[in-house]
Amino acid sequence: MSVIPHPSPVIRHRHGLPRTRAALAAGKLTVGFLGGSITAPHPGKSWPEPLLAWLVNRFPQVRVTVENGAIGATGSDLAAFRASDTVLPAKCDLVFVEYAVNDYGTATDLRNRTREGLLRQLLATGCDVVLAYTFFNDMKADMEAGRVPPSIAEFEILAGHYGLGSVWMGLHAWHEVHAGLMTWPEWLPDGIHPENRGSLSYATSVMAYLEKELSAPTTPAQRPALPPALYAGNWEKVRRLPFDAVQSTGPWTVRRWYTCPGIDWALHTTAPGATLRFTFDGYGLALVFHFHGLASEVRYRVDGGEWTVTKRDRPEWCNTNGWPRLLLVTDTLQPGRHEFELETVAEALPLPQGCGTITTIGLFGVIG
Repeated sequence: MSVIPHPSPVIRHRHGLPRTRAALAAGKLTVGFLGGSITAPHPGKSWPEPLLAWLVNRFPQVRVTVENGAIGATGSDLAAFRASDTVLPAKCDLVFVEYAVNDYGTATDLRNRTREGLLRQLLATGCDVVLAYTFFNDMKADMEAGRVPPSIAEFEILAGHYGLGSVWMGLHAWHEVHAGLMTWPEWLPDGIHPENRGSLSYATSVMAYLEKELSAPTTPAQRPALPPALYAGNWEKVRRLPFDAVQSTGPWTVRRWYTCPGIDWALHTTAPGATLRFTFDGYGLALVFHFHGLASEVRYRVDGGEWTVTKRDRPEWCNTNGWPRLLLVTDTLQPGRHEFELETVAEALPLPQGCGTITTIGLFGVIG
């Protein structure tokens, strides 16, 4: 059975790119990227690479600076906290946001709040934002049926509300495969991560978007005022709790975190039963762990309530390298002051590992 071409457009032009056009005219453009491993700068095969090569060739008189804050296995929830230490201080003129894949398994109501909060942080600076949608196999059934996968459809609601351009890069590559211009293994050798050919396909669709936007004879001089939020409790107002505000018992140290852009230091212990305690003002709390195969679990509670004990999956790919894994404690508290307590818990592991006892926390994120 042949696959009917998908009816949705690959590219949607909305408000335009006034900040980008002004930066190009001034001769200096700063481009930012936020997303998962499909967009991350390592190992140098992601779609931003051919896109940036096109950009500097298309505008040879412009000095292009790049801030790629994408990091594998992370979603818009962590990005809402990391934006303030990556693309925002870089004063990006143009930011691409790619989380349709990594947010896919997150509940709709939560990802709506995290995404909108992230977008509102970016737009408050006046930069241009473009949404970029990639692909993984869980989207295949919807696309074969001519539907828009929910994770992308929900992003499009935000795009329409805020006047953001969007590029469905995954649909462009899908069309190339079904036209015989690229094989599936050339696109996605492992089912999710493109290499050189697939990344070029993704980038080509963004090049087409930018070419039309930046060649248009007229465009608004600036973005319109930020409209009211769509989703109550969105993560626009987030902040980090400083380590000095955290009381600890047991052998904790403060150490460098070298593998997560935007998180420079972490609290670290290898002792089961080590504890942390602090108060915070807001309606939500999230912690970011360096999580890997030898990590401990933790138990925690808020305002003296029942203890919650974590039991997190340990995918083989994370081994001892790990990744920055966000634990959402809650974002549905009554606004105000709250107390949080945490204790490390040794996790029994298959031999020869024995037990996971390593706890590394790089961020205590307050919401609201």
